[in-house]
Amino acid sequence: MNNATYALLTILVAAAVTAALRFIPFLLFGGDRKTPKLIVYLGKVLPCTIMGMLVVYCLKDVTLDAAPFGIPELLGCLITGALHVWKRNSLLSIGAGTASYMLMIHFFF
Repeated sequence: MNNATYALLTILVAAAVTAALRFIPFLLFGGDRKTPKLIVYLGKVLPCTIMGMLVVYCLKDVTLDAAPFGIPELLGCLITGALHVWKRNSLLSIGAGTASYMLMIHFFF
């Protein structure tokens, strides 16, 4: 099998798996079926849980005992949090916080 065929098959398999993962919930819970309480509960708590895990993951390697002492990370988190409280727009707050962090570490720290 040559590289082009292998790449095409890989893309097709990935697309099929992605499509199946998107369609399965509609097949399981579509129509008149009631969504199980566990799924409703997970739908409510998982977004906050995942955001918390992402914050921990992003801040795990911050060193507070060497320059820049975690200042860009702290300011990026504060900007993200403040924008989210003010505008209630996740895309805006995450995008602006990430952009501000990247600008800080590129130009100032």
